[in-house]
Amino acid sequence: MEEREDVPKDFIKLKSEKLSVDEVSELVVSPSCGAVSLFIGTTRNNFKGRKVIHLEYEAYSSMAENEIKKICREVRQKWPSIKHIAMYHRLGVVPITEASVIIAVSSPHRTESLEAVTYCINTLKASVPIWKKEIYEDEYSWKENKECFWANSEK
Repeated sequence: MEEREDVPKDFIKLKSEKLSVDEVSELVVSPSCGAVSLFIGTTRNNFKGRKVIHLEYEAYSSMAENEIKKICREVRQKWPSIKHIAMYHRLGVVPITEASVIIAVSSPHRTESLEAVTYCINTLKASVPIWKKEIYEDEYSWKENKECFWANSEK
């Protein structure tokens, strides 16, 4: 890949199929970068002592994608050296141990990509209209993220 072809890119996807860590991380690899940082959010089998069977996610997709694009723009303003950003979120049923969200960021050095990945997941949870339902053995519960600004403003 020639350097002039390696222009910064944002890769955003909401999908119902299983997410691939390899696919997402490979999107952000760049010959000019020495760091690729990843965040992988997976479904765990418990929440506050209750057995979780699986999670289900719903989204207002066009709005969610626009909010994720906004996060990417903010990242590029805060960390101008960031090369590529990939933010993938799964919709529908997500079984135990599978990824709900994968975020990958590349930069010349690790500090910027690590800080940017943290900013991406925290901001996604706070501002992107994606809703999570936890399915337990005998019931379910819609969960709001504690970071979510619209949920906290009503309390």
